[in-house]
Amino acid sequence: MSEPTYKLGNEKLIKVLPGASNRLLGLLKKQGRAEHGALRIAVVGGGCSGLQYKMDLVDGPANRDIMVVSNEVRVVIDPKSALFVSGSELDYSDDLQSEGFKVKNPNAIVTCSCGESFAA
Repeated sequence: MSEPTYKLGNEKLIKVLPGASNRLLGLLKKQGRAEHGALRIAVVGGGCSGLQYKMDLVDGPANRDIMVVSNEVRVVIDPKSALFVSGSELDYSDDLQSEGFKVKNPNAIVTCSCGESFAA
C-alpha cells in the first residue's frame, strides 16, 4: 500500500488556538494516535444554515488532503472543504452552556445560534 499524497498547508488555511490544541492533543494521546493522528475537518451539507462542520480524529492524511500543523496539532482537510474554511480559527470552550470545539470562520455569511452550521 502506497503512502497517501497530500499537500502541506499553513495557518492561513486554519489555525488551532491553544485551548483546542490542548484538548485535541489529549484526545489523540488517549486514542493512541499522538504520533501520527490528526483532526479531520470537513464541511458537509446540512444544519439550519445549509453547511455544517464534521470533525473526526483520524490516523493521518488521505489522498489529496491538505495538512496543516498548528500548535502541534495536525489538521487534515479535503480540497473542497478547504474552500469554505480558509482563514478559520478552531478553539475549544469548556463553558457549561456551550462546551465543545468552535470554528470562527471569516467566510461564513450567516451562522446559526447553535454555532454548528453556517452559510457561505
